Amino acid sequence: MKRINKNIAASVLLMVLITAFGACKKSFLEIDPKGKLIAQTVADYNLLLNNLELLNMGTNGQVPMGDELAAAEPYFSSSALRTQRLFRWDDVIYEANDDAAELTVPMTNLYLYNKIINEIKDAKDGSDQQKASIKAEARAGRAWTYFMLINYYGKPYNSATSANDPGFPIITAGDVTETKFTRASVKEVYDFLLEDLSASIPDLPAQSTSRVRMSRAAAEGVLGKVYVFMGRYNEALVQLNSAIQNASKGVISINFYDYNVTLGPGGAFLPITTRGASFPTVPNNQEILFGKQTSDNWQYNANELVLSPEAVTLYGATDMRLKLYNKNAFNGAAYPSGLLRRAASSSAQVGVMLADLYLLRAECKARLGDLTGAKADLEFFRSKRMPAVDAVVPTAIAGQQVPLIQFVLYERIREYAVQGYRWFDMRRLSVDPLFAGTTYKHTLYKADGSTQIFTLKPERLVLRFPQKIMDQNPGMQNNP
Repeated sequence: MKRINKNIAASVLLMVLITAFGACKKSFLEIDPKGKLIAQTVADYNLLLNNLELLNMGTNGQVPMGDELAAAEPYFSSSALRTQRLFRWDDVIYEANDDAAELTVPMTNLYLYNKIINEIKDAKDGSDQQKASIKAEARAGRAWTYFMLINYYGKPYNSATSANDPGFPIITAGDVTETKFTRASVKEVYDFLLEDLSASIPDLPAQSTSRVRMSRAAAEGVLGKVYVFMGRYNEALVQLNSAIQNASKGVISINFYDYNVTLGPGGAFLPITTRGASFPTVPNNQEILFGKQTSDNWQYNANELVLSPEAVTLYGATDMRLKLYNKNAFNGAAYPSGLLRRAASSSAQVGVMLADLYLLRAECKARLGDLTGAKADLEFFRSKRMPAVDAVVPTAIAGQQVPLIQFVLYERIREYAVQGYRWFDMRRLSVDPLFAGTTYKHTLYKADGSTQIFTLKPERLVLRFPQKIMDQNPGMQNNP
């Protein structure tokens, strides 16, 4: 990973010049002769958390791998080689000299978070409480980043094997000169991020004041999601309940948009053009607790990846989310029958989202036997996406645990199709006794009307480290 650190050093130079919502004074940061980023005051460290690179992740590899997608010619064969390989679930995604997008920005962010965590105590001014709050934000941000990385490069969490499954190197030093890394186990990585989250929550702001900064509710949401991915649903439910309750106490409004209104006649998200709807930006999006986003032209103006016919059938006719799909390619050409192109936004929101918390909570309730509670959460959420009369969970499903859990998972597809969430759900479900036997497939629709099927191998539930990383770290084990 020596090259990764060189990328970090280059990105750090950009941090001197860019912050998320305003320029900083010339003396804010300096680069010393060793290439380290210099911050001195509490205000300096606080501004570091407003960095654009902490918001824009650049890690969208999860999107093409979700099984809710199909591919269409003649667009697929002319798309980026990386896109084609991710969609086919190939063993090799990157050329020998390529840097992996799944590593570049997250590794930069780890450097920044570690710098703050390690140095804030020595800041020249500020109270202990201010320093503790800033450190807590950095620790929670580091945990969120590690959660992404372990879901790229480590096997899905399995309590029986996690202690021996190779994970991701645990990096705690803010040192761009560090070059030697050893992969920790999946268990060690999960223990590490659980520790970061648990330790940070008490010192985080009790009220949300900014969607680009970590609040207590947002960190509780991350912790709840981590527990879901570990299959620890009792503990997850505690955190998700607290996150949803605390989100309502923020200075900023955190609520659902009612798509019956915002996508209805004269709605705020209209007009819907070939490029998508008029969604609010991250600072103004009231469904976001903690903003992280990644480029996602597959739900904007790219033509090659579309919603599969099987996924299309999951939507009811009155589901307002169907308005975010188009039967035609961006150039106006019609797709084969049953394929829909998502036209919503040029970015996918991958941080802490209110809908994600509600759907995870409904799943936990269903798994723990609270079918009534799960049904209530689902129907409340669905009433914001379709007319209330159609939001009711069918009686035949609501009274049975496994069908209700499956209904929640389908609702997650309806809400987050073409945004990458499905890939991470596929990973965790692969070790779930209820769904472990599922076979995942992708279909390529060719121009002559024929199709080609790609089947996901268990080995490709994890990405392999690119060859460039392996060449520079010959002692590090790669995934099969």
